[in-house]
Formats: sequence, C-alpha cells, structure tokens
Amino acid sequence: MGRGVVNRLMALAAALAVAALPLTARAEDGYRLWLRYAPLEGKELARLESFNPRLASVVRDGMEPSQRVAAGELQVGLNSLLGVTSRKVGQNPGDVVLACDQPRLGDGSFTIKAEHHAIRIAGPGQLSCLYGVFALLRELSLGADPNTIDLAEHPAMPLRMLDHWDDPNGYVLRGYSGRSIFDWWKLPEHLDQRLIDYARADASIGINGAVVNSVNASPLFLTDRYIPKLKRVADAWRPYGIRLYISVRFSAPKEIGGLPTADPLDPAVQAWWKARADALYAAIPDFGGFLVKANSEGEPGPQDYHRSHAEGANALARAVGDRGVVIWRAFVYSAEDKTDRAMQAYNEFVPLDGKFDRNVILQVKNGPIDFQPREPFHPLFGAMPHTRLMFEGQITKEYLGQATHLVYLAPLWKEALDWRTGPDGTVAQVIAPAGMAGVANTGSDRDWSGSHFNQANWYTFGRLAWDPSLSSERIAREWAAQTFSRDPAFLAKVVPMMIASRQAVVDYMTPLGLAHQMATGHHYGPGPWVCDLQRPEWNPCYYARADKDGIGFDRTAKGSNALSQYAPSVAARWSDPRATDPDYLLWFHHVPWDFPMPSGKPLWNELIARYDRGVATVDAMAQTWASLQAYVDPERFQDTADYLRIQGQEARWWRDASIAYWQSVNHLPLPAGVRPPEHTLPYYKSLSFPEAPGQ
Repeated sequence: MGRGVVNRLMALAAALAVAALPLTARAEDGYRLWLRYAPLEGKELARLESFNPRLASVVRDGMEPSQRVAAGELQVGLNSLLGVTSRKVGQNPGDVVLACDQPRLGDGSFTIKAEHHAIRIAGPGQLSCLYGVFALLRELSLGADPNTIDLAEHPAMPLRMLDHWDDPNGYVLRGYSGRSIFDWWKLPEHLDQRLIDYARADASIGINGAVVNSVNASPLFLTDRYIPKLKRVADAWRPYGIRLYISVRFSAPKEIGGLPTADPLDPAVQAWWKARADALYAAIPDFGGFLVKANSEGEPGPQDYHRSHAEGANALARAVGDRGVVIWRAFVYSAEDKTDRAMQAYNEFVPLDGKFDRNVILQVKNGPIDFQPREPFHPLFGAMPHTRLMFEGQITKEYLGQATHLVYLAPLWKEALDWRTGPDGTVAQVIAPAGMAGVANTGSDRDWSGSHFNQANWYTFGRLAWDPSLSSERIAREWAAQTFSRDPAFLAKVVPMMIASRQAVVDYMTPLGLAHQMATGHHYGPGPWVCDLQRPEWNPCYYARADKDGIGFDRTAKGSNALSQYAPSVAARWSDPRATDPDYLLWFHHVPWDFPMPSGKPLWNELIARYDRGVATVDAMAQTWASLQAYVDPERFQDTADYLRIQGQEARWWRDASIAYWQSVNHLPLPAGVRPPEHTLPYYKSLSFPEAPGQ
C-alpha cells in the first residue's frame, strides 16, 4: 500500500473521529451570540417537524432589502432549528408567510399568527417582517408550538440606540472587549463582515440606531473625507433598520471650519452647521442626527460663549431640521460649581424646560452621578414635562468590574425604569416619547463583549428598549436558553445566578448606598482613600464623607438638599434615615457608625455583613457554574469559570481594602468572628494598574 493511500486513509479516519464527537465537545467562541438557533430536540423538534415549515414568501427579484434579509434569516433559522443545512419540503408543508410588501420601513410593529397550518408575519412596513422573523425564531428556539403562536408587538419607544465610545484610531473609551469594530482606515473601500453581523444582532433585539463615535468627539467625522466612510456603513445597515448617528464636537466650526468662533448665535456658525448637515443628508438620506457632549468634563460647548444649553442645541437642531434629531447629553458638572454633583444637571436643565426645539432630545443617565452599581433614578426624569428625555444606560461595565465580573444589568435598569417619578408616572413612561441609549460594550474580541455573559447585557438593553415591562427573569431565561442551553435544569440554576449577580457587585463594591468608591482614572478596583485630586467630585472620599463619627452623604435639607429635586412623594421615602431603604441610606444620609439598621445590627456591623454577603454570592456563583459543565461547550465553560475565579479574588480585594480603609477612619474593632483584611491599608494603596484597559 502506497504512502499516499495510507495518509489519505489516516486523514479520513481522523475526520470521521472528529465528526463522531458529541456536540457538547465542540468548542464555541461566542461569536454567534444568542443567534445560534441550536437544533431542537424531543417534543419541540417533533412539533416543528410536524408543522413542516416552508417559506412561502421566498427571496425573489424586486423584494425590498429588509424583507430579503428577513426571508434569508427565516430560512437559515428554521433549517438550523430542524438540525439540517438544507432540505426538501415534505408533504403538507406549513407555510410561513411574510406579508410586509410595503416599501417603507415603518416602526417595526408586527403580528405573528398561526392558523390553518400556516404562520403569517405581517405589519405596516418592511421592519415588521424583519422583527417578526427574529421574534418567531426566538419563540421557536425557546420551544414554542408553531401551531399556536399568536403575537402582536410594537416598540415602546421610537429610538433604541447604542452609543459607541470609539475613536477614529480604533481605541475604545471604557472599552473592555478589544479594539473598535469600525475600521475607518479601510473604509469606504472595505467593509468588514463584522459590521453586517453586528447589524443583524442589533436588529434581532429591536435596536434601530447607532452612534458610531465617542462623545468626546473628533471633528474628523464632519469632514468631507469621512462622509463616504459613513455612507458605506449606513448603506450596509439600512436593510437591518439601523440608522447611523455621529457624535459632533461643538467647537468644530473653529477646528475644521476655519471660523474664528463656534458661538451658536453667530450666523456664520449656523450656516456652517447647516452646510455640514446638508452634506451628510445628501450622502445618507436617513442619517439619524447628532449626539453632543457639551460643557462637560472639559468638552467645549455653548457656555464658552455665555449661551445656554438650549441655545447651543437649537442651533444644531435647526441645521438638521425635520430630517433627524439632536441628542444633547445632560451629563454636566463643573469644578467651579461647589454644589453637590448629583444636583448640577437638574439645576442647569430644569430652567430650560420648554426652550428646546422639537427635534432636540435630552439624554439623561439613569442616575444622577455616573453609571454606579446602584443609584436612585435621575431627578430630571419627571422634572421636565415639556422636553423629550431619553434614558442613557451603560452596557459596558465601567464601574461594575469591567469585562471580567459577571454582572447581569437587567435588575439595575429595571430598578430605574420602574421608579415612579411622581405625577408623570414611571421613568419608562417619561422616556416613552423619545427612547433609550446604551453605551455599547462591543469590540473586536471574538466573543464581541469581553466575556460571554457580557453579551447578556447587550441583549437585555435591546429587549428592554423594545418593551420595558419585560421582567429581568424572562430576559435572562431567553438569553441563556438561546446562548447556552434550553435544558430546564440548566436554566433553573443559571437564571437565579444571573439575577443575584447585580446585588452581589453592589454588596462587595458600594453597599448601603455608597457610590463612586472606585480607583480614579481607570475606575478599576477600590480607592475609597483617594482624596487629593484637584476636582473634589473626582475623589471617592467626596461621596463617602467618612469620618470618625459616621459615613454617608447628607442630601436632606440639613445637607445639600438634593432630595428637594425629587417630587414630594418620592422625597418622602428617603427623607428619614430610619425609614430609608438600606440600599439608599448612605446616598442620602450621613449617619453614625452605630446607627441601628433594620437587621438589628449597628451600621458598622451591617456594612461588613454586606461586603461578606457579596463575596459569598460570587463564591456561590462559581459553584453553580461548576455544576453546569455538562450543558456548556468546553471553551465557553472554561472562559466563564476563569472569570468567576477572577471575580472572586477581586470581590475579596474590594471587601478587604474597603474595610481596612474604614477602620483607619473610625478606629473600630471588627465584629466578633469577622475575618480581618488579608493585607494592610498601605499595601492596598500601593497597588498600581497602568495597563488597565479602557482608560
């Protein structure tokens, strides 16, 4: 037998051996996200096989782009769920009909109805079938009976956007998942397939817009050289219902326009913005508009010319006209303003209510400080009834362990969205006329988001922006079933683990209403001792106000009076420290270390108990995950196990460093039986992380 024949036989044997491996042994890298369409099994597979789906609205010439994408997605999804790559339709096929032939996109509302051995997806525009197909495949992936499906959905708010904090050179501010997905250097000649896959993932959860660059904006995106680059991306995203937006630098008329001023009331400045907007819309007719960060953290803005935020926003809004919107961030605070930082945005914007043009949207963070593990809802919600307000959440976990801590953010966002602001209803109701924006966590990492469980927060943001009434449990179950395993035994363990993870990070980082105790600059790890920065509000000690007598920030009438910015019915819940929910106690009150807590413990003991509870929860999460190895492919299982081990180590670091610092302030002994910090306070203070990502 010749050597060539032997080699071929050995290669064939190896290939057959690989093919014979069970599916669970095949590694997955996370690139497919929640769109794996893993083959069904058991009764769910039998039901779908019995329905024998046939795509009645086949891809054909002249089909609108979004409907073409929907038809292709449906065919791929059905084949994958049935466990085949291609198949012939048997006898008595069940038709899946896409009845969305209108050329306009529409708002995406859809109905899915099963009747007479057919499923009909319909709605007022192309996006209806696109969103409907993803919804149908999601339901089938979760085991729904195709013969009884009956859904009617519409988006709760018009704008459901991701904000990318990406720079032209590929760096991502507060990015923990690699480089930017936008390669502006190669555009417009080359568009990476990843941008198409990104748009597909966004469309699957109802996201309909993306700001492609950082709010600390480079003026490059307004230049003629960048317009063809932006156009190429916008054209590629259009079939998926994604409109492109850019962040703009307020001083661009000076920096690239050659004007001596950027004064928004200067006619030449107004004409320059109009010309730039016209150029963008000529290339991209459905261009979404501008996002602006102005007079915040050193960024230029209208106050540089003694103009108001409304005057600045309106100048740009009139350049855009009725073609799009200007989204103006309300994240403002000043080193010169000695007022409580939590109050400054309210003080600046509430007097401007009703003065913004109709195509201006004010983008407000979920809480009044800065994307903390827990904050009360922002007082601007409910305080500006004549201005459209948009919710801004941070999907990338700048202050919540960054990429390596497993923290499921649905409970955080639900907590904010469900708060009643007063007579105007809940935060979700206040923002319904505008929408939600999320600071994206996507990057060039193969798993998109720096860890597999971080994908859940991207998914969750889209689902809540589509329907904020969805529960944290339902979204977690949807995501976990589509991403890992639909086995009930797996879901019974992993969903509670996800739900508990947010409270865990609050406990081991900022318990009982503490906030902003992260090390400065990179915001990685604890730094409650930092108190020497030039701007007081950049110092963690500013927020804790810890001394030998007590801890917490007094925001009652005896302190900063930030409580007065909330409706009386809301403020009443937080005005008395003895009646305040312990989760918000130190946010609103400075109390002594022996303050009696509802648990019966003095504050000092309760604070330590919360740190210990956070650590214990992370340990329990690691144990839970270890018990689920049989349900997850080896690569993703090991990645997650490694990160949970890191999280456990860092939860202890947070706990020990924080306790060591508080003891240096209050000089109190540890309660009986409590483990002392592993190291001394000087050790924790000496730690340095110059390579921390996302700075």
